[in-house]
Amino acid sequence: MTIQNRYEFVYFFDVINGNPNGDPDAGNMPRLDPESSKGLVTDVSLKRKIRNFIQLSQENSPGYDIYVQEKSVLNLQNKKAYDALEIESEKKKMPKDQQKARDVTNWMCKNFFDVRTFGAVMTTEVNAGQVRGPLQIAFAKSIDPIVPLEISITRMAVTTEKEAENQQGDNRTMGRKHIVPYGLYRVHGFVSAKLAEKTGFSDADLEKVWKSLEMMFEHDHSAARGEMSARKLIVFKHDNALGNAPAHKLFDRVTVERIKGDEGTPAAEFHDYAIRFNKDGLADWGVEAIEVF
Repeated sequence: MTIQNRYEFVYFFDVINGNPNGDPDAGNMPRLDPESSKGLVTDVSLKRKIRNFIQLSQENSPGYDIYVQEKSVLNLQNKKAYDALEIESEKKKMPKDQQKARDVTNWMCKNFFDVRTFGAVMTTEVNAGQVRGPLQIAFAKSIDPIVPLEISITRMAVTTEKEAENQQGDNRTMGRKHIVPYGLYRVHGFVSAKLAEKTGFSDADLEKVWKSLEMMFEHDHSAARGEMSARKLIVFKHDNALGNAPAHKLFDRVTVERIKGDEGTPAAEFHDYAIRFNKDGLADWGVEAIEVF
């Protein structure tokens, strides 16, 4: 059964001495809003981590395959639907029979978690249609401006024999890495029950999303990303599918206050902040507030 309620959520995570989301157009420096110098993390980066956690936690579970995964060929992913339904595919075209076309797209939703969750444009050479997903995530933005640092690093080895000869056996390779000493990031998310009806996104799927947001950084540690941690997830649950209040009014009820250090200086840790949550009157709107963690 698909979800019956509309949801919004506010999610906080932080980074210590790491690069939460490098910008390939800027030498992999941490992404920045040029006007405010606040850090950014893209929705694509966050959805990648959710996909990776689902792949780890639901390995080989029916219905939890991942469509957009590392090194996957999307045409081959789409072809799985045609093979399973024993339908002949035409180049770049859906089946002429409308029911068969719906069956292909529905098969993709049923079997690929990220298709029925985030949606997908599957109109490639092997056409499996287009799906608008019920779960959408905005860009994450840091609470305060961040101060990226560029750190020099040394590898005690070289790649080729010629490099070794040029260095006369010194065999060192110099490099750079970019880090954010500390940053607390906030992101908003939206879950539509009406769009879930079209993809089959269920309450069980939603619970797995909440678990992913709590645990996904625990399986994504690396030297480049430093220490990244999920800090808080606040969910607004409406008592019906269409919802009872605009999302921005709910988001305004979650505020962040700097309680340690000067506001003009960068924060050093999570405990420099206090996250405030005003629940007053939400029940009158038909909205339930849930602090998942």
